[in-house]
Amino acid sequence: MTFGYACLHLSMYIGLDMFFDLGDIVEDVAEHLYITVGMTAFVLLIPLAVTSTKGAIRRLGRRWKRLHRLIWAVAALGTIHFLWAVKKDIREPLIYAAIFAVLLLLRLPRRARR
Repeated sequence: MTFGYACLHLSMYIGLDMFFDLGDIVEDVAEHLYITVGMTAFVLLIPLAVTSTKGAIRRLGRRWKRLHRLIWAVAALGTIHFLWAVKKDIREPLIYAAIFAVLLLLRLPRRARR
């Protein structure tokens, strides 16, 4: 679901904002850090989406869980992307950042037990 939303978001950026101009897209990614962060999150989502099938889970075994821990980096990058992309009212991205922080904090006791 997250990958589908990210694909839709990227498609709208490429088609509606940049009118499929690859040169402008590359320039925009290099020039604006929030776009670079968003593209990085998208690229990290690709292997997660590709390996989310039952067959991939079975083939990867224990490595699947290790790979899918990347979702925490993707969530952090997505939150930063949203926060930096908003120009005026940052309340909504801050709500998402708070939710992410709570989820991360909830994992700490489990992590400490290991």
